[in-house]
Amino acid sequence: MGEEKTTFQGACRRSPVAAIAAFLALAIALPCFPALISGQTPIPAPKEADVAGAPLHPSVGSSPGGDMEYVIAADDVLDVDVVDVPQFSRDYRVGPDGTITIPLLSSPVTAEGLTLNQLSAVISNKLRAAELVGHPHVVVSVKSSQAHAVAISGAVHAPQIYPIFGPTTLLDVLSQAGGLTADAGSMAIITRSGAAARASWLTKDAGFVADAGGSLKVDLRKLLATGDPGLNITIYPGDKVTVQRAGVVYVVGAVERPGGFTLSSGRDKMTVLQAVAMSEGLKSTALQKRAMIIRRGRQFPDGREEIAVNLKKILAGHASDPGLEANDILFVPDSASKRALQRGADAAMQIATGIVIWGRY
Repeated sequence: MGEEKTTFQGACRRSPVAAIAAFLALAIALPCFPALISGQTPIPAPKEADVAGAPLHPSVGSSPGGDMEYVIAADDVLDVDVVDVPQFSRDYRVGPDGTITIPLLSSPVTAEGLTLNQLSAVISNKLRAAELVGHPHVVVSVKSSQAHAVAISGAVHAPQIYPIFGPTTLLDVLSQAGGLTADAGSMAIITRSGAAARASWLTKDAGFVADAGGSLKVDLRKLLATGDPGLNITIYPGDKVTVQRAGVVYVVGAVERPGGFTLSSGRDKMTVLQAVAMSEGLKSTALQKRAMIIRRGRQFPDGREEIAVNLKKILAGHASDPGLEANDILFVPDSASKRALQRGADAAMQIATGIVIWGRY
């Protein structure tokens, strides 16, 4: 021992750096000695009951302000990868009872309601407990989900069901659907089913109030014009977004271009003169004093209401320009006598043209 001590002291004198390194290593190792002496063992991984009983992370229906993790639902398709063990690595569909069946395990594994990390821990514990894998490393990811999707319909270019695995915004959803069509209205309706989901509306800041059916209306015209973040509400998996189509006003009769005209480009209403202008004006045979607005509705005795319109006074500025609502019909009658007179005038013009060109008829 004395010789070894002398040798160590000599080494320290020869190499001070080695002495300092040895001292640091001893200082780091000292805190571990009590645990080894007392016979303590490493803390085991949490059992399945611990994971299942632990409080879940906020689900996708929670406030977007906190941390959110994907919560597994029934009918989800999960990609389970047990590293270096291909026998257990495959796609698993969550059954209606919320479980998945892993080969060689004696009982199904409950997956519904767990986060991906929690399910990874449960599968790892079960494989270890069954002595199938000594030190399993399990990675779980979502391949597809029916519950975690948003249905977009109405006046968008690509209406369909889009998968989303967490909260998003209304503008992001509309962008994913290809944007609004030319006949899109100014209102979007978001429907969230279930009492718990209706309670999750974040309406205080934006001043929204969801109706009894769990629906919320958003003014798209104001959202797109101002970019107000209060109107760009949070969309959760399971929501349904419907973009209403703009109303149509019909102009028929003695006009140059009869047809239907949408109340688009931010217009909720259209006046009679605007409708006449969009139909490229009146014909010369139009009975301007006898035009009428035909408005249909169940509240009217005959299912419709006829409102007399004097276009001559409106064009002269002697009467107000009434507004038209969606699905209104502006009818401008045609005068038979004026039409006959017009035909006679056309014939006279043809005769006069023949005389000028040929000198005779």
